[in-house]
Amino acid sequence: MAFPPKQDHTISLDAAAALTRRYRERAEVGAQLGSMLPRAVYEALLAQPGCAGIRAYTGTAEDDSQQTVLVGVDAQGNDMTAGLLFDGSYPCPPYCGGGNSLNGQ
Repeated sequence: MAFPPKQDHTISLDAAAALTRRYRERAEVGAQLGSMLPRAVYEALLAQPGCAGIRAYTGTAEDDSQQTVLVGVDAQGNDMTAGLLFDGSYPCPPYCGGGNSLNGQ
């Protein structure tokens, strides 16, 4: 698999707020709106030899809570499954930070 082509991944706050608002409007009551992992997780993934990016998978824990699984991606676009993998993300809610246009609180 080829690594995806370069593109500008930045978007405006208005565009990001529209994306998350549409998700919240369609999500079930009490659905997880997002997740957070500390900077050290991303730094550890990117510090692996050959790591060119990070892929996020959505998973479900045994207690039915949503989890974000992160894995490094090599320059060919392949998951680096022999390397570090992370989960244990902090869900929003309750870990949403202050209310803003991204989390609707």
